[in-house]
Amino acid sequence: MNAFRILLTVVALSGSATAASYAVRAGDTLSSVAQRYNLQPQKLMQLNGLSSTTLQIGQRLNVGGQTSPAKATAAAPQSGGNSTIRSAALRFLGIRYAHGGTGNWGLDCSGYTQAVYRSMGVSLPRTAASQSRSGYAVSRSSLQAGDLMFFSTMGGGISHVAIYLGNGSFANANSYYGRTMVDNLSNPYWSSRYVSARRIL
Repeated sequence: MNAFRILLTVVALSGSATAASYAVRAGDTLSSVAQRYNLQPQKLMQLNGLSSTTLQIGQRLNVGGQTSPAKATAAAPQSGGNSTIRSAALRFLGIRYAHGGTGNWGLDCSGYTQAVYRSMGVSLPRTAASQSRSGYAVSRSSLQAGDLMFFSTMGGGISHVAIYLGNGSFANANSYYGRTMVDNLSNPYWSSRYVSARRIL
């Protein structure tokens, strides 16, 4: 009987050990923590019931009993960016531009970024200006695929948002051409109007 109780205790302890957790540190993003534990960012959000991608220093995250950080870091792809979001951004290309549009009948710039991130299970605010306060600030030289990029196209503040794809290119709902499409920062129009970027995942 005592041996049986000991066995139950060992099983209980091994089961609880799988519920690994991680304390958020300065500089962490949802994407970096997910990569460390070999998880998709949306899976990490689901495990913790997160409705926002913003993390707080000291916040404890359930990482689902994944491999140890050192092993996961070695195994996880370090491509610097989220290829899944890049693929999602490309799937929404060719939709006609519509001011205030948020659905299949048409999208504006922030409606486009909302649609892409919604397909990943992530909710973004409605406007470009409010999206510019989401996530984590990154410099222009540190842009990674999936980052949101913000532009001032009308003067007086942020008025346009796009999704960075890598190598200077980005996807956006372009009102001039009337559709969602890919543009490039090498274009002087966009380069001169660039304001900031935020990392959401």
